[in-house]
Amino acid sequence: MSLFIKICGITRVSDAEICAKLGASAVGCVFFPKSPRHVTRQTAKTISQAVENDLETVGVFVNQNYSEIMRVVDFCRLNAVQLHGQESPELVSKLRETGIKVIKALFIGGTPSPDLAFQYPASALLVECSHGPLPGGNAAAWDYADVRRYTHASPLILAGGLSTKSVATAIVAVNPYGVDVSSAVETQPGIKSGRKVAAFITAVNTTSETNP
Repeated sequence: MSLFIKICGITRVSDAEICAKLGASAVGCVFFPKSPRHVTRQTAKTISQAVENDLETVGVFVNQNYSEIMRVVDFCRLNAVQLHGQESPELVSKLRETGIKVIKALFIGGTPSPDLAFQYPASALLVECSHGPLPGGNAAAWDYADVRRYTHASPLILAGGLSTKSVATAIVAVNPYGVDVSSAVETQPGIKSGRKVAAFITAVNTTSETNP
């Protein structure tokens, strides 16, 4: 079965359309103002409408409350949300009750850690390290095999430091549900390279086919 492939930090409709054409499963729009990939609600809505029949549009939020998240979900017509801060299991549960897909981020060396995986009733768990100034992996690689023991808690998405060169090793080590990439497929923050996206997706698919 093909892995779930999310291309995060999308800021342009053209990049989302390229991701859809190349076979990505989802694109992520970041609603964290301090991120260099932050987008407005209107931009995210335009992106979502452009690819709504081809892939999922995931809204990435950091420590925002239920009402704020749902306003953006409804306005932008998002398929899923990714909670990338210190959100509670209760918020995850409340969001899931609306029927939306919820991805909760957990952080190697940070909080919440993967040790709390079984507390979160998420649709999927995204795991990366907590190095750097911003929430998330900040493109830092880590020992992906560390999280193999959590794969039974929920579908597991690997992120942080993944690239065309490293993703095969990560997939073989963990056998995850999916992978998430951002900076490794960019020419600059928020601007994706079709060539790099294609190479990354090819690497993922080739590895998943040879390691069922």
